[in-house]
Amino acid sequence: MAEKLKLELVTPYKKVLSEEVDEITAAGAIGEFGVLPGHAPFLTSLRIGEFVYKKDGAVSHLAVNWGYFEVEDDKVTVLVQTAERADEIDLERAKAALGRAEEALKRLNPEDKQFRVYEAALERAVTRIQVAGKSGNR
Repeated sequence: MAEKLKLELVTPYKKVLSEEVDEITAAGAIGEFGVLPGHAPFLTSLRIGEFVYKKDGAVSHLAVNWGYFEVEDDKVTVLVQTAERADEIDLERAKAALGRAEEALKRLNPEDKQFRVYEAALERAVTRIQVAGKSGNR
């Protein structure tokens, strides 16, 4: 069994990560899951949420926005719309986005077409704020 996982995390704009890691935790479509070396082949979709990986005892946090996660032969490929490291998140911008989404949701009914758009914006903002807090970025 391999001792490390080869992690490749890519957005449509750039390769965000290419690392040998010890462990990964992510927010799957039906719940949070973890992957260690030797994991069985696995494919799932990701939802807006926190992506965590451990490398040599250090823990890194990212905020990710929708995508796919595949494990095969100790190689993990992650394709997401966006990914931000905790220390890259603009906390004030995330708080402003949270406020805008909350205000919009107060005015809309769940049947409105824009309701789901603002729900996702709210979820992204909350995730970004939580992840930013894990870097000491306050």
